[in-house]
Amino acid sequence: MALNIVIMAAGKGTRMKSALPKVLHKLAGRSLLQHVLDCTAPLAASQRVVITGHGAAQVESAVAASGAQFVRQEPQLGTGHAIQQTVPVLPADGTTLILNGDVPLIRTETARRLAEACDGRALVLLTIDLADPTGYGRIVRAGGQPDGAVQAIVEHKDASAEQRLIREGYTGMMAAPTALLKRWVMALSNHNAQGEYYLTDIVAMAVAEGVPVLGVKAPNETEVLGVNSPLQLADLERRFQRQQAEALMEAGVRLADPARFDVRGTLQCGQDVEIDVNCIFEGQVTLGDGVRIGAHCVIRNASIAAGARIHEFTHIDGESAGASVGEGALIGPFARLRPGAQLGAEVHIGNFVEVKNSTLARGAKANHLAYLGDATVGERVNYGAGSITANYDGANKHRTEIGNDVHVGSNCVLVAPVKLGAGATIGGGSTITKDVAEGELSVARGKQVGISGWQRPAKKR
Repeated sequence: MALNIVIMAAGKGTRMKSALPKVLHKLAGRSLLQHVLDCTAPLAASQRVVITGHGAAQVESAVAASGAQFVRQEPQLGTGHAIQQTVPVLPADGTTLILNGDVPLIRTETARRLAEACDGRALVLLTIDLADPTGYGRIVRAGGQPDGAVQAIVEHKDASAEQRLIREGYTGMMAAPTALLKRWVMALSNHNAQGEYYLTDIVAMAVAEGVPVLGVKAPNETEVLGVNSPLQLADLERRFQRQQAEALMEAGVRLADPARFDVRGTLQCGQDVEIDVNCIFEGQVTLGDGVRIGAHCVIRNASIAAGARIHEFTHIDGESAGASVGEGALIGPFARLRPGAQLGAEVHIGNFVEVKNSTLARGAKANHLAYLGDATVGERVNYGAGSITANYDGANKHRTEIGNDVHVGSNCVLVAPVKLGAGATIGGGSTITKDVAEGELSVARGKQVGISGWQRPAKKR
């Protein structure tokens, strides 16, 4: 049976107090709407329709790669009015699953269960028991019994004092037979306190027609919580991160403090991985067996091989090119690896060293205050403190090639393009503009001059 997915994403989000449309605010590095789209991707729907309204062009542009179809709700006159805009694009039969673009942590399993319970014949509501259901539509069941047939949903602002005591709330998500849904929403009226068209009014229509109305309860509160304010967004962020932390710890990862840990992408860990506090992982990150990550590190789109140690305050950003750290390497503290940094086994990159678009072979070391850009560095190279590759001539980048066992003294400038042959030694303070032969000592600096009897200028009084 055909499955259609409709995601409501037209709201302004006034309480966010932001120029950015609410559904584009980010949770764990992805927009709220993108979370919902990612959740529905495995469901193999015939079509996914996103209803936009406030900031429509911006929202549509942000998620265009998802392949979803867009319809616009202008003006925004309630949830029922939103679904009315989808009627021309929905087919004549099948099941339509309705989700909310500001409820980001709905799980694929829950969405699938909702659609399967509908099966093209029943109206199925996703509900949740809440300690404080303020703001939620209340599920009214026959005889007020927990297992009674669903008779209606009453919006919080229209509920009586007695109805507000009901703890079972409607999450805003449902599945319905497409043909019936289309007919029901076109019959909605706006005779209520807000003058809006409520999608929840179709429950009474279904009951009147004898269509089964089912209430399926969500497994937990977190996956059905919506975002209407920065406070709620922050709360969901911590809930989500706690879920990620618990999953990793159950798999054997040691987190110094799961409350101070953020994954904004995917993090895959081997055995005996240790992660200290306040570390952030973005994009695609892989940590091999026995990797140790020090406190306050940011790692994005990188692969860290087994046994490597990333010391405190290190920043690794592979961007689209990626970055990799070899087995047993030591990085940091205060090191920076940029896109294209490919470090071999047992490489040492020390404090305040920056590496970009460069490969370092096994055992190479740059331990202090140095820059390696657009460089190929051989095995066991020692790269001195304060040395840099001058790789940019103002228009183009050029490459520096450093052979095995080269020793570069402190405060050297290697002006690319230049090649240093295997075993070469570069004297400290040299500016190298020409290739250096294998085993050669090269010194390129001004002659030291001593002036006796010289006196330092004194301040005038």
